[in-house]
Amino acid sequence: MVSMVGDPEKQHGGRPSSKSLLAIPVGIKNKAAVDKLWDDLEWSRRAVHVSVRGQTKWWFAKRFLHPDVVAEYDYVFLWDEDVEVDAFDPVRYLDVVRREGLEVSQPALDRRSEIHHGITARATNGGGGGDVHRRFYKAASTLGRGGCDDRSTGPPCAGWVEMMVPVFSRAAWRCSWGMVQNDLVHAWGLDYKLGYCAQGDRTLKVGVVDSEYVLHRGVPTLGGTEGKAAAFRVAVRRRSFAEMQIFDRRWKEAAVNDASWTDPYP
Repeated sequence: MVSMVGDPEKQHGGRPSSKSLLAIPVGIKNKAAVDKLWDDLEWSRRAVHVSVRGQTKWWFAKRFLHPDVVAEYDYVFLWDEDVEVDAFDPVRYLDVVRREGLEVSQPALDRRSEIHHGITARATNGGGGGDVHRRFYKAASTLGRGGCDDRSTGPPCAGWVEMMVPVFSRAAWRCSWGMVQNDLVHAWGLDYKLGYCAQGDRTLKVGVVDSEYVLHRGVPTLGGTEGKAAAFRVAVRRRSFAEMQIFDRRWKEAAVNDASWTDPYP
């Protein structure tokens, strides 16, 4: 929010301040949980609230977080609401991100969390002796699925974060926003392409911060779990999968049609 009076060049003491933006979707059932995230902070009453029924955070991000609009922010936190931040300090988090040169990142997930992808789990050894890990190792499955080893240089083994609690640098958000499709509200498939927005080698510029972590409660906010709500949740997942297929098809078509395109990660 900006004051309507005063000298605009002196609003920040004559010096540009370092600022980050946090955007979170809030369903009415999770209002208390989100209030816990920030309600005791001095600035919380000045936060901008956008009220739209039945939409997702990626729908919101495409329409309200245009890179030109949020250009004054160094980092954009685009988070789900079902996380607990008792062990998380955003200032220390950004200190690590800057020091490690991460353009796309996320806090690690406490191992008590609902974890969908192994790379997001907090490394118990502090990421191999540091604050960050950038890759994940797992043995190949007996069902024929591939594993993650030193030869694995792409998602979800390396250069990858989940869409639950991503954090983007200003430059990475400008690139990522351009990939968010107007008509695809769940953004499934986008996570596999975020490495293209890393402003360099995704195996170095994308990472998971272990020293500052969150707890993912895994609350099914889109529809709930019982009766008609459960049926709606199934329908949401069905659309999510369909959107992922559409996104992947559009990516492939765009790559074929752009004669100047050279894939850095073939």
